[in-house]
Parts: sequence; C-alpha cells; structure tokens
Amino acid sequence: MYSSLIDGITTDPAAMVIPMDDHMVHRGHGVFDTATIADGYLYELDAHLDRFHKSAAAAKIQPPFDRATMREILIQTVASSGCKLGSLRYWLSAGPGGFGLSSSECTMSTLYAVVLSLPAIPDPDMGVTVITASTPMKHPQFATMKNVNYLPNALSKLEAESQGAFAAIWLDDEGFVAEGPNVNVAFISKSRELLVPEFDKILSGCTARRTVALAPKLVESGVLSAVKVTKISPEQAKDCPEMMLIGSSLPITPVVKWDGQVIGNGEAGPATIALRNLVVDDILNGPSAVRIPVPYTGEA
Repeated sequence: MYSSLIDGITTDPAAMVIPMDDHMVHRGHGVFDTATIADGYLYELDAHLDRFHKSAAAAKIQPPFDRATMREILIQTVASSGCKLGSLRYWLSAGPGGFGLSSSECTMSTLYAVVLSLPAIPDPDMGVTVITASTPMKHPQFATMKNVNYLPNALSKLEAESQGAFAAIWLDDEGFVAEGPNVNVAFISKSRELLVPEFDKILSGCTARRTVALAPKLVESGVLSAVKVTKISPEQAKDCPEMMLIGSSLPITPVVKWDGQVIGNGEAGPATIALRNLVVDDILNGPSAVRIPVPYTGEA
C-alpha cells in the first residue's frame, strides 16, 4: 500500500490504514480507479489515470501531485509488491482534517494505492444470470464520475444475489439499458452487430472502450458485421442472441439469462468468446501504449 500521508509504501498489512477523519471515510468525498496487473505489466494504466483525473476534477479534489509523479508512484507501488498478476486500486480523497461536511477543513488531499493479487485471469464460464435492478441508479453527474459513493451499486449487487443472480442491470431515466453495478454490458444482435450502450449517463468503462476499439478486427474477420455505441431498449437487448458483461476484473463474461429469460441458446456465444479472447490477448500481448512493464526489484 502507498499513502501520501506518510509519503511511502508499506508491505505490512497492519500499517495499511486510513484515518477516520479522512473525508473519503465519513463523507464519501473521494474518487478511485483501478488497473489490471498481468504478466508483470500494468494494463491500460494511462487510460485509467485519464479517467481518474477527470473524476477528481468533477469531485473538486486537487491531487497532491502532478500526473507524472502520481503515475510513477503507482508503478513503484506495484514494483514493491512483487505482484505480477492482480489489480492496482487507487483512491484520491479530499483528505483528513475533521468530521465536518465541507472539505475546506481538510489539511490536504490524499492518495492511497493498494495492490491485490489474483490467482489468474478469470476464465469464461458457462455464463451468468442477471436481473433488472429495482435499486435506483445514480444521477448521470455521479454515475459518470468514478467516485467512492457505491451504496447504490452495493445494494443492487445484494439485490441480484438475493435472487440467485450475478448482477443487476440498471435502466436509465429513459428506459434504455445502462450498466451493471461495476460492469458495462454489451450485446450481439441477430445481424452480428456489437451493441454497447452510450456512455453519456454511465461510467465510461476503460475495458468497454478498449473492447470497442479492438472489435473492428472481428468485423474484418467476419465474426461481427459492425460495432455500434448506441441506445438499446431492454426489449431489443433481450432479443439479442448474445449478451456480455465487461469490466477490468472479468474482463468479458457471457450472460445466459436475464430476468428468467434465456439469452440466445443459453450458452456463451461465439462472438462473446471471440471478443474475450481478443481482449485477453491485448492484456497479455498488446502494444506498449496499453502495457507498461513494472520494474520489479532485482530484475533487469
């Protein structure tokens, strides 16, 4: 863990603490982001950092360091951990200073980062089930900002689990498909189009955007006919033969049932599997623009 309060990195779990008077703790005034660690590389760190700084600006939090310094701190935190497969998660808080509402009492903004190890990149399974969320989704001002106020997200996840489902899918204020609690959704139409909901009212998922950027390769090979970021009604979505969840921790997982209705033939579809393979290959073998080598101690 890295903490700007001590301006250092610790590998002692007992020292990985955040003060109770930090406004991220008791007021939820903070933003966060994440990046995948795979095969000793940080995947899409810069894309996540771009979103991180946009979220910070929207939350009116001035980072304690410039972007280049923050980037180096995050890379060094991963290097110190020795982790070569896992996740880097980092938070920017309004900071400690009291238990009031206004961040004007905070002495400084704070940066925290934690490295979490994972056993492997998740394999695609037989597919998961989802429901339509009844828990209200966040207003677009907050949904498009990756902030720490995840109570609606947590409640929608619990709602799904209470019904034996993996996730609950939100519909926006116009009734169009929005997103899941911490994942984007996408569909393959009967005409083999990749359909991704517009990002104007939901979080702009880095993995979802990378999937959209990579997908034209499957158009060239004939697996897909087109790639569209568009509004999608739930009726149109449920009529699609393939549905998937997209997120950095998945990275792509097929959905086989929504609200009890079977999607397609109830199995992971070929386009979903092809997209997952494309993204996993990008994570492991993609260009230097998306893969940053971590300078682990003792390695050349």
